[in-house]
Amino acid sequence: MPSGQASDLDWLLSGLVQRVPYTRSAVLLSADGLVKSVHGMDPDSADHMAALAAGLYSLGRSAGARFGDNGDVRQVVVELDSTLLFVSTAGSGTCLAVLAGREADAAVLGYEMAMLV
Repeated sequence: MPSGQASDLDWLLSGLVQRVPYTRSAVLLSADGLVKSVHGMDPDSADHMAALAAGLYSLGRSAGARFGDNGDVRQVVVELDSTLLFVSTAGSGTCLAVLAGREADAAVLGYEMAMLV
């Protein structure tokens, strides 16, 4: 990816994290789990998050293919004790993963993610 394009993506992810209160970090990743851009996370954690998010997205697609209408995934949400993890589609072959504190407004974060992609 050209460095100018990567910095544009970094700027967009930074804006998302700053706009939504209690949002901690964001990772843009390929569907096969490779980091394309990251904000608010060290490189090792970003690689781990990308792998996890790709797996969650794949599980969502499988559930959609088996129990839904066509396998398209809009969003996967994982609710932990103190953290929310959102994974959404971000175009062909790309996903967006966002970590936020439990206090974050899930509706606002989901909306902002949809507007970004």
